[in-house]
Amino acid sequence: MAFSKLNRRAKIKRRIRKKISGTTSVPRLSVFRSNKQIYAQLIDDTKGVTLAAASSYKNKAADKKSKSEQAAIVGKEIASKAVKAGVESVVFDRNGYLYHGRVKSLADSAREGGLKF
Repeated sequence: MAFSKLNRRAKIKRRIRKKISGTTSVPRLSVFRSNKQIYAQLIDDTKGVTLAAASSYKNKAADKKSKSEQAAIVGKEIASKAVKAGVESVVFDRNGYLYHGRVKSLADSAREGGLKF
């Protein structure tokens, strides 16, 4: 039986989420990428609250850039919002996506912005 792309990603996602969880002091940095946009959230799983969020959707700095450049802009934006919220280290949740391309670009720029993971 062959898995569809969504089923495969859901299985990987469940396997990742069994191992990681965000707290107030060390939230989870969750990444979602659609075909056109990329989104990042800092999530406290103990309270079920989103602490900060950033996306390339309606982001003036990300317009007319490649998708990897948009991801880098979103990574810097989420890092600056996290530092303002008093968060310096996070747990990275790639959400079932492979760690390359846009996901890697977002993670690298978030690290440059001051986040530790």
